[in-house]
Amino acid sequence: MRKLLITIAAAVLGTSAPAFGQSTQPAQPQQQGAKPARDPNEIVCERQQELGSRIASARVCKTRAEWAEERRAQRMDVDKAQMQRDLSH
Repeated sequence: MRKLLITIAAAVLGTSAPAFGQSTQPAQPQQQGAKPARDPNEIVCERQQELGSRIASARVCKTRAEWAEERRAQRMDVDKAQMQRDLSH
């Protein structure tokens, strides 16, 4: 009796529902949600606050590559300062 129920259940589930891990929709490309590569030569402008002032700001325009290089250099400066601080103790 138990084998009969298992066989019937397997037959019903196997024909009416897709197998585990499969969907009824066609496969879509993996890259659909991925962002397109950004042009490193595209100019991007940012507003930067003037030091010592709450109101004054300046608009700075650079290429994406220049912004990335500036962030990398700033990060290296911070890492260097932290390393020197740790070594002095």
